[in-house]
Amino acid sequence: MTRASLIISVFRKKEELELIFRTLKQQTFREFEVIVADDDSGNDMPAHVEALKNRYGLDARTVTHSFTGFGKNIILNKAIRESRSDYLVFIDGDCIPHRRLMEGHLRERGANTVLCGRRVMLGEKLSAGLKADPRLLSGGSISYFSLMGDVFSKPNPGYHTEEGIYIGSGLLRRMRGMEITLSGCNFSLDKRLMEKINGFDEDYTGPGIGEDSDLEFRLRLAGAELRSVRNLAVLYHIYHPLTTENNSNWEHFHEVAQKTGTYFCKNGLIKTNEQTAKVIPEK
Repeated sequence: MTRASLIISVFRKKEELELIFRTLKQQTFREFEVIVADDDSGNDMPAHVEALKNRYGLDARTVTHSFTGFGKNIILNKAIRESRSDYLVFIDGDCIPHRRLMEGHLRERGANTVLCGRRVMLGEKLSAGLKADPRLLSGGSISYFSLMGDVFSKPNPGYHTEEGIYIGSGLLRRMRGMEITLSGCNFSLDKRLMEKINGFDEDYTGPGIGEDSDLEFRLRLAGAELRSVRNLAVLYHIYHPLTTENNSNWEHFHEVAQKTGTYFCKNGLIKTNEQTAKVIPEK
């Protein structure tokens, strides 16, 4: 039975994807499909995913495309259209889920609700260690002892280790009094809510706010409630150099999203003509 669709956005990063599949095999909630949303990593990615599917016994498949440039939002929309469940969970291909991540998202799901998680930022040394010896994930999580040691490693130590503490009690988590923001690498919502805002805006042409800040802005406009699943849906981000955000993203966000004040983007799951506002079917 498929009660949820886990959508993993990927650009290359095959080693990281295998680590993800290793912990997906150990999830305490198992009624989900895996959709690898591949932003044109090359012809060998579908075969790699197929091999991982067979190795770990998961319901998994790849959606991909041929695209020059940044096509993350395009392939994410394609994955949404091809999903087989009514509930969507999103993570990035450089993030390893704790064994209870899916359980946390499905346990807290609600009508008109977006669940927002965070991530532990792993340091360079621990990230390399995980790739060299995946047995560090044998229990489906990284020990807090390892995370604390990572804070003092060099070069590029880990941080946000407090996000790696699993807290099952809702009362204890609420006592943290944290600000709730949507991070594109760890969130979930009902598919109908994503369809209501027309999915990801494909007019964002580079990494940055297009897959999280814009989405949060439009979901709030649509009346969605954002709720935190920090320390419940735990996620580990594998180290890589910082990605440079595209300035044109901010221009689009301020000129189109904020000024128009509409939550339904024109270039999303379905395409609309700006003048007639009629739906244009995809080719």
